[in-house]
Amino acid sequence: MPVETVQDVEFGAELEAFAPDTSVAATGAFADAVGWGGGGRFKDHAAARLEGLPGALVPGIMAMGFLSSMIHRWSPTAHIEHIDTVFRAPVIADEPCSISAVVTDIDSDSGRVELDLSVRNGKGETRVFGTARVRLPLG
Repeated sequence: MPVETVQDVEFGAELEAFAPDTSVAATGAFADAVGWGGGGRFKDHAAARLEGLPGALVPGIMAMGFLSSMIHRWSPTAHIEHIDTVFRAPVIADEPCSISAVVTDIDSDSGRVELDLSVRNGKGETRVFGTARVRLPLG
């Protein structure tokens, strides 16, 4: 059930994790949409390896979009005020990953909620982590 107001939020609650589409087709289409379509680092594993990368990448802003999407799946009424991320290692296209978050702080008076965020690969390795500050209706 989606969270509608700050009163619906529980400290320590885990948002429902999801597995986004990290296919080369999706990362290539995203790269084209944002104007990065010229090179192979998002579209082709062999071309990315020629650039010294481990394979075609999921663009960082695409991963941040996955995190934002998860927040809005959890609460369609949430207003994302801030997301801060640390990219520890590349997220590789065509490899499964999981997007997750946990509630770490609630201010019931202002409607602010803090979340810890993570993007993990299929091996469970954290590739991206960070925090989000969202504001929810008071009730």
